[in-house]
Amino acid sequence: MTGWLDPLRAVLDSAERPVTFFFRDDDAGWDDEALAALLDVFGTSGVPLDVAAIPEAMSPHTVDLLASRRESGRNDLTVHQHGLAHVNHEPEGRKCEFGPSRSAEQQADDIARGRDLLHSMMGDLPAVFTPPWNRCAPWTAEVLRDLGFAVLSRDLSAGLAGVDGLVELPITVDWYAKRTKVPVDRAGRGELLAESAAGPGPVGLMLHHEVMGEDDRADLADLLDLVAGHTAAATDHLDRLALTRVR
Repeated sequence: MTGWLDPLRAVLDSAERPVTFFFRDDDAGWDDEALAALLDVFGTSGVPLDVAAIPEAMSPHTVDLLASRRESGRNDLTVHQHGLAHVNHEPEGRKCEFGPSRSAEQQADDIARGRDLLHSMMGDLPAVFTPPWNRCAPWTAEVLRDLGFAVLSRDLSAGLAGVDGLVELPITVDWYAKRTKVPVDRAGRGELLAESAAGPGPVGLMLHHEVMGEDDRADLADLLDLVAGHTAAATDHLDRLALTRVR
């Protein structure tokens, strides 16, 4: 039942240059059982996975799960920072942990605290940051740059901050994307992937393991098989992709 992937397969079949993909799963620290199930899917395919971890939500079990998968070679995964606690600080409007209600100094304190906490649990990690809810204030990019981060990954709809010294690698396809407030179906997801693959930049797919069911994981496995086996598709981690896009 892989017909929903036909649009993407057609784009890859006709591609004149390799199409690069990266896969980012957010919210490590929530629902370890679902995270392990997602890691199993990626472990079978061998496709790289970037895991965005919430520092204050990470339990010893989450740390052990990620570390053991990485060290055993069962998964080609990297872990990077996903905010501090994944909490909303905005009194109104869209949810945001690093939004306009918080000063650059407040944001810097939280980001540095999260970075140090995550590093104490997981060791040296790529200098990559994904803000909760994929959005942040206009000044957050400069805060990240000044703290030594090299990569910011948000949703494409957030635009680009354009800060020298900080590479931006946006998500171009959300597994749970919506059209007119209605989640896309399987066919719509295939169309979104094909549209992104036909574009100029990497295809960045965002996942949230805690809301994925068996059907989602089965469809994801089909997608990973296609990407892993097609000669026109390439995959990599965010930090390595950033090396080819240094401003």
